[in-house]
This record gives sequence, C-alpha cells and structure tokens, in this order.
Amino acid sequence: MESQATLNSIQKAIWDGRLPLQISLAPSESRIYDQTDPYLISYPRISYLPSLLPRLRAFFASSLIDPSSHAHDGWFSFEGVPLKWHLPIGLLYDLYAGADPASKGTAESEDAGWDIDDQDSPLPWRLVVHFSDWPDEELVRLDAGGMVMNDAFINSVKEADFLRNGTAKGIMSLSKEDSSGLWKSVQDGMIAPTPPPSFPISQSLVSPFPAISNTISNVQETIAKQSVVELPSFQRISNILLPPLNQPFRNIPIRIFLPLPPDSGSPSLKVVQSPVPPSIPPTSVAASQLALSRSSITPQTQTMGSALHSLLPHLFPSRRTPVLAKPVLHGAAVPMSAPVEELVRSSAYGDGWLYIVVRMMG
Repeated sequence: MESQATLNSIQKAIWDGRLPLQISLAPSESRIYDQTDPYLISYPRISYLPSLLPRLRAFFASSLIDPSSHAHDGWFSFEGVPLKWHLPIGLLYDLYAGADPASKGTAESEDAGWDIDDQDSPLPWRLVVHFSDWPDEELVRLDAGGMVMNDAFINSVKEADFLRNGTAKGIMSLSKEDSSGLWKSVQDGMIAPTPPPSFPISQSLVSPFPAISNTISNVQETIAKQSVVELPSFQRISNILLPPLNQPFRNIPIRIFLPLPPDSGSPSLKVVQSPVPPSIPPTSVAASQLALSRSSITPQTQTMGSALHSLLPHLFPSRRTPVLAKPVLHGAAVPMSAPVEELVRSSAYGDGWLYIVVRMMG
C-alpha cells in the first residue's frame, strides 16, 4: 500500500483536472437562433453540470425566448443525447466525447493547446444547454433548492460507504455540517480568479469595433473565473469514512461503463456493478494445500486487470495486458497492474466510486 502522502498527491492531481467547456444555448430557445455567443469555462472534472445552471441562466437571459424559465429547468445535451446530471462531468466526457485517453508518456493537460475554432477537436467540449422541453424519460427533474442533486450525491456516497465497510454507519453518523460539506466540496462552491488567457486576435484590429472588443473581453472574463473544488475540506471529511490504511476494504465501490455497439439506437448507458474484494482469495487447490501444510497463504492483491478479467472475461481475456479494450479513469488509461483499493483511495470521484470507462482498442 502506498503512503498516505503519495495517495494525497495523486488525489490532488486528479482534483486539479479540468475540462474546457463551450456551452451554447439551444437554437430553438434563442431569440437569435444559433447566433447567441457561447459560454466558455474551464471546469473541474469531478464537478457536476447542474452547478453551472444559475450562471448559464443569467448569461443567456437576454437571449431566451421564454423569460419565465428558471435555472433548475436547465438540462444539457451532447450531439442530441441528454446528459445524466448525476454523473461527474469528467466521466460524461470520457463516455461521450470519443477523445483518446492519456497514457504514459503524454504530458499535455486536457486544456492545453485546444482551439475554439476547430470543430473537429474534442476540446473544448461543446455542449448545449436547454431550459425547456425537459426529457422526462431520460432525466429526473431538478428542484429550485438543489436538494434533488444533493440527495442523489449523498445516496451515492452511502452506497460506496456500505461497500467499503459493510455498513453505512460512517456516512450516517456524520454531522449535518460534514454531510453537507461533503457535497459542497465538489459542488461549484467558489470562484477563484486567474489571469485571462491570451487570444490570437490583435487588439489593434478590434479596438475600432466596440461590439467585437466587448465580446472578447466578456469571454476572457468568463474563462478567467475558474471554478475550483475544496480538496482539503473533502479530504478531512472523506478520511472519516475511509478505513485506515492497515484495514482493507470489505469491497471495492466500482462501476464499469461499457461501450455501446456502433449501430445502437439507444443512448442508454450499459453499466456493470458487482462486489469486488480488494484481494483475491486462495483457489480451492491452494486452500486444500493450506489445510495440509497448516501454513498461511497471503491473498493476492486485486488489480484492475484481475477485477476486469473476473467481471468481463470476454473483453479482458488477460489480467496483465489490455488486448481488446482498455480501462479509462479521469481521462487516462489505467495500468492493469494498479491495485484497485489504492485506486479508490487516491482516484475515486467525489462520491467515493471508481467509474471505469471501457474503451475498445483498434
């Protein structure tokens, strides 16, 4: 098991991960159809889309055909597919954007070198926000007070806590302040200004045109307001729920998202979830040898490869090498040798789950 300092450093790198988003108002809801300026922001991967709705509603207010709509009426789509608001943004991107996952040897960050004018580039991730025609068959409606989103997150935390410890007493015994703080730490809780990015447009060219100049200034100001997450607050509360390093988990909270067939007409996600122990028990042969020798056999550590081979042997015939598919977490290919318990401690999403996206190879 890696040291707590090492696990914390990995967790910090993950929580620093961001996605550049370009969010457009649905043309059918805009007074000027598809001419509305998009909203640009670099947003934490571990955060959730509904946290953006209040500022998006304010940003697009002057363009909305229906001025009576509210922020909680908002929902997002990508290429016509409604996005599940209870899933973290980074997971949604890994599921739908089709971008190649980072692997060992790639050093560029996700928001480095992207071109807003390159429509073929996966970044910025281009989403559409709607404030009407809620897709009731696909999404549960949000509420004005944000309790639907909060409850969905806390329920997911409870599930993860139960799998790790065999009981949900940890999350149930949290104080009201810590329970709400766990959600607020991954919610869009604060705005930290950063230097605005430089645009490849000469100010001397646009200065005679106030409208263009003001638009660029507004975009720069929007991107300069970077949403950040409260990692120290999260770590303090999360450590209350996690067993100590010398105490293994009961089971690993892991959900595996399978790729849809190319000819699938349904946007429904295919998810595999099954109890995965942190170590592999001895086989029946080893157990019989143990009984005869009266010696101890150290259980084998459960790795990403062994877990995937156990759950999806047809996609992962090898425990050591990705042959047909590879696991992706936080936009990066996960080594098959990575111990799953260490992955949870260092790389789980804010609700405590490992969300693994299966990406086909070749």
